[in-house]
Amino acid sequence: MRELVFTLDYRPGCNEVADTLADYPDAEIRSLSLHVTESSLWRVDHATGSPEALAAIEDAFLTSDYYADCLATDHCGATQTTHVLEHTDDTLVLYSYWERTPACASVPHTALDNLGEGALFETRHSERQYTWRIIHSGPADVHTFVDELERIVGDCATLDVRRLTDAPSPTDSEEDGLSPEQEAALQAAVEHGYYETPREVDVGELAERLDVPRSTLTYRLRRAETYLAKQHVSQRWTPDSTTPRI
Repeated sequence: MRELVFTLDYRPGCNEVADTLADYPDAEIRSLSLHVTESSLWRVDHATGSPEALAAIEDAFLTSDYYADCLATDHCGATQTTHVLEHTDDTLVLYSYWERTPACASVPHTALDNLGEGALFETRHSERQYTWRIIHSGPADVHTFVDELERIVGDCATLDVRRLTDAPSPTDSEEDGLSPEQEAALQAAVEHGYYETPREVDVGELAERLDVPRSTLTYRLRRAETYLAKQHVSQRWTPDSTTPRI
């Protein structure tokens, strides 16, 4: 199985639900169930927060110009229906169904197109940050999916890969050390001041210098940092002790 965790940080005016959550920092929406086919999407979401926040979230789901999960920047012609399953002072449960059109795009549909069937989705949405966790077992190239998603969201959101675990390859194994791509990414990060305090370059600027997608560079740096951290810790532990040497 493979796991991918990433966030979409929406800019103001790009997603009505994100705009609403930004007004109510105490509120959060998490998915209870999410399913997708080539032509449709349906999900159940559980929202928590103050009574005022829940009322605003319900209104955003029921009255928005287009479905909240749609990545299109304008109405894409999709047919969507939302039903309130439960609404109390501190909880809101919503059921949504969406019929896709050729102009529509969403995270689950993009995953279906690039990762294949059988993916499991878990989401958490608070303020402007929408966190996705996808579990899949297909042999697809996750980088292609991330790059496509980054292209679709465009300027409306910043995509940040938080975790990506999959079966190791001959050129990307922690046991064999850093891959050439990870070595190059790490060297460039050091040379251009990415690890300085304050940073002299952010990951987006560094990706432009290297002419690679931002998501790819983020992945390579995180894998490299993980490898180096594990190597450092393992070298500080004695063979017969459970406490590190000082």
